[in-house]
Amino acid sequence: MTAAINIALIGHGAIGRYVRTRLAKADHARVSAVVMRPDRVAAVQDDIGDSALVVGSIDDLPAPLPALVVEAAGHAGLAEHGAAALARGLDLLVVSVGALADHALYERLGAAARSGGAKLLIAPGAIGGIDALAAAREGGLAQVRYTSRKPPGAWKGSPAEKVGDLDALTEATELYAGPADEAARLYPKNANVAATIALAGMGFADTAVRLVADPEADGNIHLIEAEGAFGAMTVEMRGKPLPDNPKTSSLTAFSVLRAIRNRANAIEI
Repeated sequence: MTAAINIALIGHGAIGRYVRTRLAKADHARVSAVVMRPDRVAAVQDDIGDSALVVGSIDDLPAPLPALVVEAAGHAGLAEHGAAALARGLDLLVVSVGALADHALYERLGAAARSGGAKLLIAPGAIGGIDALAAAREGGLAQVRYTSRKPPGAWKGSPAEKVGDLDALTEATELYAGPADEAARLYPKNANVAATIALAGMGFADTAVRLVADPEADGNIHLIEAEGAFGAMTVEMRGKPLPDNPKTSSLTAFSVLRAIRNRANAIEI
């Protein structure tokens, strides 16, 4: 049997904890290091014990270097550590895809990947059909539309609160309609799926996004509609959250585990 590959995590929130816990029982990969803000290193090390080394920067990662670095730390974590990992030659799997709507950060990460001979990998996260959408782009896409429909409470703490009283909504209410880049800027906590679709398809400026607060929604509902030379596609996802964090999609964590398994296995799907 091939030895387990080493994985480093950036961040140890809901996704990071879930991935580390699952890999502790796996034979194909293990989390050997966790990168945190320096002021959080000691607390996280106490939390996870000696199962992995907690460090404050990419430069402090121990040898042997990880086969893959997984970013699960939010937009700020990607901005702080992403370029350093790529420049060091470490492939980086990005969960906080919405951060890539920042053109300057996107360019900086791309330059670091090229200089380090590494790859920046996009986790599909909470949405399906990304492989088909990216394939369809090769033949030419005419339009791509994304609709995010969530219960009103899921939009609290965002500009949606300026649209109306979320607690008083009795029918579906459109919160935003426009391009993906503006959606990512205005709704950063809800931007990852929109950004992933934009990167796979027609880009941020040409991907139409609609955000809806719906009191009848039974969870987070994602809808992709695309047309092009390939024909047409409609993909709808009704996601369930991780059991210990209702704000985190379970499929996002599963997509990270799939990417790690593909990196470890001889056959990739």
